[in-house]
Amino acid sequence: MSVKQDQMLGFDEHDELVRPAPEMVEFEETAKSMVSRRGFLSGGAAVGATAFVMGSTTFAAGKALAGEQTNEMSRLAFDMVKANAMDTVTVPQGYKWEVLASWGEPLFSNAPAFNSATGGTGESQELAFGDHNDGMALFSHNGRQILCVNNEYTNTSTLHANRTDGVPTTADDVRKNKAAHGVTVAEIARRDGKWGIVKDSEYNRRITADTEMDITGPARGHDLMKTKADPKGVVAKGTWNNCGNGQTPWGTYLTCEENFNGYFSSSDKNYELTPQMKRYGISHEDRGYKWAMADSRFDLSKDPQEPNRFGYIVEIDPLNPTARPKKRTALGRFKHENAEVEVAANGHVVVYLGDDERGEFLYRFVSKNKFVVGGDNNDLLEEGTLYVAKFNDNNTGMWLALTPKSTGMSEAEIAIYTREAASKVGATTMDRPEWVASNPNKAEVYCCLTNNKNRGVKPNAGGDETPAGGPNPRVKNNYGQIVRWRPEGQDHTAPKFNWDLFVMAGNPAVYDDAYAGSKNVNKDNMFNSPDGLKFDSKGLLWIQTDGNYSNEKGFAGQGNNQMLVADPETGEIKRFLVGPKECEITGATWSADRTTMFISVQHPGEKGNSNWPNGAGSVPRSSVIAISREDGEMIG
Repeated sequence: MSVKQDQMLGFDEHDELVRPAPEMVEFEETAKSMVSRRGFLSGGAAVGATAFVMGSTTFAAGKALAGEQTNEMSRLAFDMVKANAMDTVTVPQGYKWEVLASWGEPLFSNAPAFNSATGGTGESQELAFGDHNDGMALFSHNGRQILCVNNEYTNTSTLHANRTDGVPTTADDVRKNKAAHGVTVAEIARRDGKWGIVKDSEYNRRITADTEMDITGPARGHDLMKTKADPKGVVAKGTWNNCGNGQTPWGTYLTCEENFNGYFSSSDKNYELTPQMKRYGISHEDRGYKWAMADSRFDLSKDPQEPNRFGYIVEIDPLNPTARPKKRTALGRFKHENAEVEVAANGHVVVYLGDDERGEFLYRFVSKNKFVVGGDNNDLLEEGTLYVAKFNDNNTGMWLALTPKSTGMSEAEIAIYTREAASKVGATTMDRPEWVASNPNKAEVYCCLTNNKNRGVKPNAGGDETPAGGPNPRVKNNYGQIVRWRPEGQDHTAPKFNWDLFVMAGNPAVYDDAYAGSKNVNKDNMFNSPDGLKFDSKGLLWIQTDGNYSNEKGFAGQGNNQMLVADPETGEIKRFLVGPKECEITGATWSADRTTMFISVQHPGEKGNSNWPNGAGSVPRSSVIAISREDGEMIG
């Protein structure tokens, strides 16, 4: 179908045109079939409530989630922000925020100022901060601070403000659109008390959908990676739809390619899509970007293997502007959310990875070689074993190795068709596994399962949905949950783990059953669709949401998307921030002295109902904001 900008589909809706959702059950009928909230949390079996037994969690956390009082003093020492639907950023009393950088802001002196009437040109965008900023990380070097920020996608109605319905019509429109994607690398500094970009820094650069990068790992040079422009299958051009991120102990940035599929189309509507294309959501129509109009590699009928070169983790050296980024195919190909890096006690590097689609999987990569302090660790992500998670209903689980023996596929095929390999070994389908975060103070890991409206309903021919149970206990799960696991023997490379649910989001103002959420969710701190997840140095867990902001019916009282803080030891959760209208709150990192926290406010006014951050009459612009305490003390 032709998608006009004013009717542009979200990624989920676009993908369901390729992998149609099964017939739905009504939310009200589902609720009637549920046990009471009290029964659900005390072990009712109707929806796999054994998933909520707290397993090996601390005694304090178990009591907090059971609704009992604890004598422990709260570590969340701020007044909780109330939910709201205002077109601004709201932070607690004693805190302040400012805009660090917004879409279109020049990185160099020779770039023109942002033009809201046209969205600029291809050339100007290549010299400016990208659109729809998401995951980020800060690198300190010789007293200087280098920020890497993902630019996931674009709001084409503002990017192409001078085009009818925001649809690209010229080659320069496509150039600008591609340049708004990728990664922004920029030096930042605080001058006269205000954070900003250091123009013309030698570290400043844009990595876009046209930037060349090396293909590494088992897929390098494989026949499935060869294209007309790259007959050897060793150099890919570009990265886009970069969602979450990771940061390695050897000083590199990991950017994660997520919904790469929505940029390909076919000029031949009779072109036969392969089963693998369909599994990754690739179809004859793109999401309205029209890149194939000016670049034939996005036309499936002309270059059908080009999509195989996207959907990976890309490693970037932020301190070497001339270094070519590297696509790390050993970490698998799927809709990557983020990449959480740990160095296990035995020295092997472990990377936890979520595939953000309903009915897909949670992964772990373990490096072949070991991390050496002060050594050359640059290629630790080149070789290793990829695993996928199997969760059992008794709160145990195991990592299933994806190898030629276990899958019947070659190492290159496993890297390229990772979803197929995971299905073959019987992994647990999940409620959209998004950001993963590892506790810096103990061996335990958390993952946001953001939602799954299709959970537990009749499967379609694709068979990508399974009944409710285990860490995904609710049918038609519109609210999401956060699963937590502890590796056996506190070893991140161990084959087994124990798991529980740290929190189940919900709305206790509307429901008194499982859709009210867990006992650490109440009418004051309720939320839906946990997405971003990040630990600070004190072991507090920051939760960011990207969900339903209608503030109506099942989401009444929840307001705009938000950021909350949780104490893993007690289960306590408090709302710290509320974003402007129609935005997503995502990404988090801290200044070197930890007196400033940076987060992304993505797609404010995605439906046209915001003028943030510049106020009435202005174009909404995705931005990075800096949050600090008014007394100048550390935050997080």
